[in-house]
Amino acid sequence: MYISQTNSTNTLLRDAYPDAPHLFTIRTDYQSAGRGQAGNGWESEAGQNLLFSTLLRPDHMPAARQFDLSMAVSLALHRTVPITNNRSPLTVKWPNDLYYGDLKLAGILIENILQGALIERSIVGVGLNVNQRTFASAPNPTSLSLITGQRYDLDALLERFLAELETTLTLPHDEIKQAYLSVLYRREGFYPYQEREVSVLPTNNISPAEAERQAKPVFMAEIAGVTDFGELILRTRDGENRTYHYKQIRYVL
Repeated sequence: MYISQTNSTNTLLRDAYPDAPHLFTIRTDYQSAGRGQAGNGWESEAGQNLLFSTLLRPDHMPAARQFDLSMAVSLALHRTVPITNNRSPLTVKWPNDLYYGDLKLAGILIENILQGALIERSIVGVGLNVNQRTFASAPNPTSLSLITGQRYDLDALLERFLAELETTLTLPHDEIKQAYLSVLYRREGFYPYQEREVSVLPTNNISPAEAERQAKPVFMAEIAGVTDFGELILRTRDGENRTYHYKQIRYVL
């Protein structure tokens, strides 16, 4: 389904189409209130990027395994992007942003609706920078067009993603996790990270300046893995393993 403009495709799909079938998708040219993870905004020039939400109906998936969905969606998007040059790696920045080198190419927002201990349905929102070439406020953006110099058909990219998603959703847990770990941003080597105090998590509505003030010193670590619940495991140079929820750790670029 195509709509020229809406506030948020996730919100529209959740509120207006609760009984829609598996893989029902809404694409738009412009979102007036596009959302990213933890309430972050999403900058997008009208008609230039792939903005859509897809409804998933997992078959008896426990809520405790919802990160499997996140990994499957990330892999599908990674496999959709038509980048073949090796100047910079195409990776998934934990938990599910798509990066080209140190630049953000796409974001994913997954909202799960539960029924008891099971996921009744999931709304997968994707913003993929495609043909936009200038950005006003995003901190480290890029787009397919900036990377390759080409322009792309948005509907063709969406069809490709949905086909890839159907495949990744059928993969067993161990295969999904292994594939996800293989494409993680900063998967090999030690890099700088910075912990955040609990008081600066998104629910506390704290300013960026205050969040920076409360941040702890930068430390070097490598990615040791990801838990089945989606937590990132970092290993410091001293061999200590530390586990983090989303927004408890910051990648220092």
